[in-house]
Amino acid sequence: MNTLSWIRSVNGTLGRLAPEHVAGKMRRAFMTPRNLPPREWELPLLARAERITLRFGLSALRWGQGPTVLLMHGWEGRPTQFAHLIDTLVQSGYTAVALEGPAHGHSPGNQAHVVLFARALLEAAAELPPLHAVIGHSMGGSSVMLALQWGLRAEAAVSVAAPAQLLGVLRRFANHLGMPTRARAAFVRQIERDVGIPIGRLDVGGYQLEIPALIAHAEDDSLVPASEAQAIHRAWFDSRLLMLPDGGHQRVLSDPKLIDGVMALLTRRLVPARQSA
Repeated sequence: MNTLSWIRSVNGTLGRLAPEHVAGKMRRAFMTPRNLPPREWELPLLARAERITLRFGLSALRWGQGPTVLLMHGWEGRPTQFAHLIDTLVQSGYTAVALEGPAHGHSPGNQAHVVLFARALLEAAAELPPLHAVIGHSMGGSSVMLALQWGLRAEAAVSVAAPAQLLGVLRRFANHLGMPTRARAAFVRQIERDVGIPIGRLDVGGYQLEIPALIAHAEDDSLVPASEAQAIHRAWFDSRLLMLPDGGHQRVLSDPKLIDGVMALLTRRLVPARQSA
């Protein structure tokens, strides 16, 4: 029996007897990220970075000079996962500032979730020059959308491989780990308590998103369904949808079509790609 099968078996049995206990253990697992080391192809960009410390100890990496583009990685992610995009931004005359989210990298904290990431974006923006654009991947994309609701100002935004609502993420996580009904319900309640916002409010369908945006997603993403991008696109009035045939959840960040789409948005150029309006 592999580890996942064992966890599912334990959760299935214990979750019926002590649902709050199982929910608490899974909540801690859900909100406690690992700090994973950069891949070899990320190291050259890391070596060229200027590390800066923002308010409340928030850590970020900075490259280049010019209009500021703020980037936020996803769960257990790193700024240097944007390496190909950051190289293009710098070569095109932008300053790229990539945050290390709460409980990631050198930033403080031991737990992370979309609300903490959104607050980090707002804290960073308060110390940086006016933002030309803000870019987020996965949970970082969700946090960008939430931060925009809370007053984050930018001329344009990019969401890559982001979920459209937190409830769907919680349900997929609970199902994946074999939590029975009562434990799943307790898990959602506990997350809602820690996040401090009703889960139903963390749904892009209820947001007002009006700045120009690019919504990108790989069709073969096995972590966040590509249908999430369709939902975000429908909710975002001035957005373009870029569906890429492959790239999964992570490799999509290096796709040349994504980078072309981002640069087209930033310079307001239209480029042909597999996109729909």
